[in-house]
Amino acid sequence: MNQQGSTADTPAAAANVAVVGGGITGLAAAHRLLSRCRHTRISLFESSRRVGGIIRTEEADGFLMELGPDSFITNKPGAVQLCEELGFSSQLISTDERFRKSLVLSRGRPRAVPDGFMLMAPENPLAVLTTPILSLKGRLRLLGEYFVSSAGAQEDESLASFVRRRFGPETLDRLVQPLVGGIYTSDPEKLSLRATLPRFLDMEKEHGGIIRAVLAGRARKSRKAVAESGARYGLFATPAAGLSSLTGELRKLLEQSERVRLRLNTPIQSLRRDDRENSPGWALETHTGLERFDAVILTLSARAVPQILPDDEFSELSTQLRQIEFASSALIVSGHQLSDFHDRMEAFGMVVPAVEQREILAVSYSSRKFPNRAPAGHLLLRTFVGGAMQPQMMQKDDDEILDSVNRELSAIYGMHREPLFSEVIRYHAAMPQYHVGHCERIRRIESCLRQLPGLQLAGSAYHGVGIPDCISSGRTAADSLLAALS
Repeated sequence: MNQQGSTADTPAAAANVAVVGGGITGLAAAHRLLSRCRHTRISLFESSRRVGGIIRTEEADGFLMELGPDSFITNKPGAVQLCEELGFSSQLISTDERFRKSLVLSRGRPRAVPDGFMLMAPENPLAVLTTPILSLKGRLRLLGEYFVSSAGAQEDESLASFVRRRFGPETLDRLVQPLVGGIYTSDPEKLSLRATLPRFLDMEKEHGGIIRAVLAGRARKSRKAVAESGARYGLFATPAAGLSSLTGELRKLLEQSERVRLRLNTPIQSLRRDDRENSPGWALETHTGLERFDAVILTLSARAVPQILPDDEFSELSTQLRQIEFASSALIVSGHQLSDFHDRMEAFGMVVPAVEQREILAVSYSSRKFPNRAPAGHLLLRTFVGGAMQPQMMQKDDDEILDSVNRELSAIYGMHREPLFSEVIRYHAAMPQYHVGHCERIRRIESCLRQLPGLQLAGSAYHGVGIPDCISSGRTAADSLLAALS
């Protein structure tokens, strides 16, 4: 979690390092250790029988299904750089331009997000003025943000507070909450703007407002030829064969090295310091006994880390980690014939505002978003439920969740036949909640780590929840360890 440092490939950097967790963060950390120093020995511990974590791709009957995340954004460097280093870039595909549009449910009907509306940055005033998603009063209030004075320097603020202050409550409820909620599954009243979307605080500070900043940016560069809306779908990419092909490539590379031990089905029971003869070290306990390492990178969930640390030695670190809250959610992957719907679903997906009081958060049209995800004449959907705004949905059993989802698909899209197949994938307490004060909490965690040489934390709970963020987190942790060991 410390700042990335330079690493020299020297004998002094020879070390025995444990990486705990075989998700994308742990795989990226192990790859970084392997590629940056010829002398490091690496043991990668994974509690399950497979690597990849929540990344899981399955194929059946012509459907290519992602049972976790389905893509990554390319304007953050982590994933792109890793693919380049692996020689994997040629395997990546971008989204289908024909359907590059996002929808929001508005009074029971899917409506297009105004062209150029990027989470909360309105780049096309005419599109805002004509959108049926907002009332006339709401549209005028949104555009009136230009005249709202700056609140001055804000260290942090909730998403809800910021949007109400600058754009009004209707824009929050009908546009921003569902668009941002589709990323973080969070309560906007608690979500930290500084930790998730700091550029909007910076835009207000530098230009006095969001629309003013957009206009200043337009003066610096010409507008894009293709109008986009919602999330920046033109910047999304994924492997043609699914995200598991990326984690599979990492596993293959690690297994080919004599310096790497891949330890599947090996959960960590405890971790403690083991200093000998002025040589700091760490002892990991598994079902096979104690093993000593010079350094450890923990890529476990922030909820799981305190469970393996003795409280008397790591009380402050554990206290800070326990204060990071998590939300549970479920993904329902379903296959359909396109003719089973009245709606043609010619977009990438739809988000659902909480004010609509529905039982789903969002629907991603996977086979519209990327090619070769479903046979001709068929549709592959990914429907999301739960999160911080719908915790009651996670109390239902799988059949009840499927019934709820089918009712919503029927009501919204006119689905008149049961899915060809559907599967519920639950993610218990898997999404970290970046509440107001998150950045300060991470600074306190990093301060604790500076007192624990040879220990690094990495993963989605700290500096970003996306795949590029997790990859960068693992790589930075590896670089920091190697720099210290060198």
